[in-house]
Amino acid sequence: MASSEDHLYELLKDCIPNDHSQQVSPQFFVDKLYERGPKGRKVLDLGCGRGKSVDLFRRWDPDVEWHGADVALSPGVDARMRSGQRFHIFDGMTLPFEDESFDIVFSEQVFEHVRYPETLMAELCRVLVVGGAFIGSVSYLEPYHSLSYWNYTPFGWHTLLADSGMKVVELRPGIDSLALIRRQYLGIPREAERWFESSPLNEEIDAWGAKTKRRHALINLRKLQFCGHLVFYAVRPS
Repeated sequence: MASSEDHLYELLKDCIPNDHSQQVSPQFFVDKLYERGPKGRKVLDLGCGRGKSVDLFRRWDPDVEWHGADVALSPGVDARMRSGQRFHIFDGMTLPFEDESFDIVFSEQVFEHVRYPETLMAELCRVLVVGGAFIGSVSYLEPYHSLSYWNYTPFGWHTLLADSGMKVVELRPGIDSLALIRRQYLGIPREAERWFESSPLNEEIDAWGAKTKRRHALINLRKLQFCGHLVFYAVRPS
C-alpha cells in the first residue's frame, strides 16, 4: 500500500521543485520574478496590513505601482504607521479594482484569516492579468493566531487555487510547524526570529536527505508535510 507521502507526491509532483530544497519565504518568489522579468509592474498586496511589502518591491523597482488592500478591522491595519502609499479598504470579498488590473498579487500569511476564501480567490483571479503571478505564503500547521479561521494542507491549498482557475507553478516549504508552535508557546522570543531563515525540523530533514541521498523534490515533499507556512507561486493561465 502506498504511503500518504507517496500519495501526496503523486498529487503535487508537477509543482514540487527539484532545483533545491532550501526553506524560503515569499521574498524568494519576488526576487525570482524580478530577476528574470522587466520592471514597471503593477502590484497588489492583498491583506497588506502595515504595508511593509512596498519596500520589498521597491528594492527591485523604485517606481513600482504598489497598492495595498485590507479589511478595516485588521490588527495589521490598526498598527499601520505608513502614509503616502496607495492603501484601499475592502469588505474581504469584493476587490475595488477593474478586471486585469495587476501584474502581480502578493499575499503573505493572509488566507488563513479570510472568512470566504473561495470568493476572495475568484476576485483575486479576476483582477490579475492573464499570465500574471500570485505569490506569497499561507498557514498550514500553525497555531491559532490573530483571528485565523483555517489551516491549509498543501493539497487543500493547491485545490483552492486550481478551482479558481489558477495554475500552481511551485509549492515550497517555509518555516517548520514545530518551530512555530514552540515560538508561540514561549511567547514569541526574539531569538526565535532566526527560525524564519532556517528552522530546526527543516534542518533535521536536510540531514536526513543528505544521509539517504534523496533528491531535492523528495526533501521538499517531506518539508511540505510538516511545514508551518506554505510558500507558493501560481499564475493566471490564458
